[in-house]
Amino acid sequence: QGQLVESGGGLVQPGGSLTLSCAASGFSKDYYAMGWFRQAPGKEREGVSCFSSNDGSTYYADSVKGRFTISRDNTKNTVYLQMNNLQPEDTAVYYCATDRGWPPCTYYKRSYYYVIEHWGQGAQVTVSS
Repeated sequence: QGQLVESGGGLVQPGGSLTLSCAASGFSKDYYAMGWFRQAPGKEREGVSCFSSNDGSTYYADSVKGRFTISRDNTKNTVYLQMNNLQPEDTAVYYCATDRGWPPCTYYKRSYYYVIEHWGQGAQVTVSS
């Protein structure tokens, strides 16, 4: 199986920005979807954003639309999540993930974290004044 290595978490004040990265290696071509879930204290893991390498489409949860941007660097096999105007409710551990589901990004849209088998190690994002 492949591996996902993510980085970029940290502490930021409300209104600030952070960028997460997730580098993938060892996955076959049909792992079209790559993105992030997050899990806040006392809450279930939820889908945040997803990039489909099949057609370049993207998905954003309603709570982050207009603030987060996901992108892909094909040369580095890496996806990035640019997070702007961060708010305290964005505080969570952010987990990068990839899967072979169809259509791509379905599991992120429905927060079906329990069916995803490949995860990054997690990155803590804390938004606090």
